[in-house]
Amino acid sequence: MPGVSARGLSHAERRQLAANLTRVLSLYRSLLDAYIFEFFTDQLWSTLPRSWQEALDGLNPPQLAALLLGMPAEGDVVRYRSVWPLTLLALKSTASALAFTRTPGFQTPSEFLENPSQSSRLTAPFRKHVRPKKQHEIRRLGELVKKLSDLTGCTQVVDVGSGQGHLSRFMSLGLGLKVKSIEGDRRLVERARRLDRELLHALEKEQRRKPQVAPTGPRRSPQHVVRWVEPAALCDELLLPLEHSPRGGARLLLTGLHACGDLSVTLLRHFCCCPEVVALASVGCCYMKLSDPGGYPLSQWVAALPGCELSYRLREGACHALEEYAERLQRAGPGLRTHCYRAALETVIRRAQPTLRRPGVQGIPRVHELKIEEYVQRGLQRVGLDPQLPLNLAALRAQQAQENRVVAFFSLALLLAPLVETLILLDRLLHLQEQGFHAELLPIFSPELSPRNLALVATKRPLGQAFSVLETEDG
Repeated sequence: MPGVSARGLSHAERRQLAANLTRVLSLYRSLLDAYIFEFFTDQLWSTLPRSWQEALDGLNPPQLAALLLGMPAEGDVVRYRSVWPLTLLALKSTASALAFTRTPGFQTPSEFLENPSQSSRLTAPFRKHVRPKKQHEIRRLGELVKKLSDLTGCTQVVDVGSGQGHLSRFMSLGLGLKVKSIEGDRRLVERARRLDRELLHALEKEQRRKPQVAPTGPRRSPQHVVRWVEPAALCDELLLPLEHSPRGGARLLLTGLHACGDLSVTLLRHFCCCPEVVALASVGCCYMKLSDPGGYPLSQWVAALPGCELSYRLREGACHALEEYAERLQRAGPGLRTHCYRAALETVIRRAQPTLRRPGVQGIPRVHELKIEEYVQRGLQRVGLDPQLPLNLAALRAQQAQENRVVAFFSLALLLAPLVETLILLDRLLHLQEQGFHAELLPIFSPELSPRNLALVATKRPLGQAFSVLETEDG
């Protein structure tokens, strides 16, 4: 997807971008605040300007992917049936111009050309128990951390929110880094230790089979620590050295792969407050779980901008996978009807029990194979209502006929979602700059594989031209 590169923007340009983003988000806040499952109950289609309705009505999913979301297409798909209103064209252009680009400077699909389930860039022992998405993520972030560690002279890496330790294992046993791995769930830590032992055994076995192949680094497993890292307090455990450096104190690099909600902000706080921490490489996610206040805004500049507030709904929308949904639109599969079915279910729920609003509906398997009345019956059961309630089948059929409108409205909101993520990440960049530090955002994952793919990289001294090394793909 097009966008503006976060890399190399001046401080003034970043501030101006933040101001532009808050103005645009304020202008379209009603669109972003809407819940798609309230499409019928809140008559969301009628909230759009009439000219937008006329332009979008009747477009099929591949046309929406091409004409609205900018996906490549051929033939009749890319032909406008009518002249679009300037306001809608302006929205499309603005969304593209103001969002940070999530397109990395490498061709990721080649990594999975030989086998879509196995990364050709990782050796077999590091792929075991790891899904393709995670294989790609641990390799890319691990290699970036290794380069950043070398550039900043770090003595150890601290992986916060490490889960089963896949990233920590690759950095330590694959790249030779000294790694401390911190995770609050004891069960995950116990599994991480078992996987460490299994990987060590596999590497030793491979070494015996191929003694001519030298190991890539010392066989040092990560040190796993069971510890919750509290958002509001500094954690001493993060700062404890694995071993004392002969030259003095530890120089730490903090990293987190999709550190959830406040955990990403906590890493920033440790970086800013702790002299021992000299570098940061963090990929955030789950923006809706940010504390309010405390998690956003962080920078003085963004906090002073009118309209900077981001509701839970806006932050939740920023976590959607635009590229993945655009591909679904191109394929025009039956799975796209889910939103329409859920919106129809909401109308039945509110008629049956008006006080039950926005209930969570557990996943209903194989939605695309169900008739709309079958889905509604199962949905009623999921929320504790009688599945045998009499249904107005004519009304349900009429709602089902508006499936493309539901998809079009959701696509509009999704078009704007990257602007929310851009503002959240831009706020973090500005906060670090206000503290006198050096920070950039790099798209390090393929967005088709990993939508939250912007890594926040920060150092306490400028790296100059050496920073460009972090953007390259290892051979």
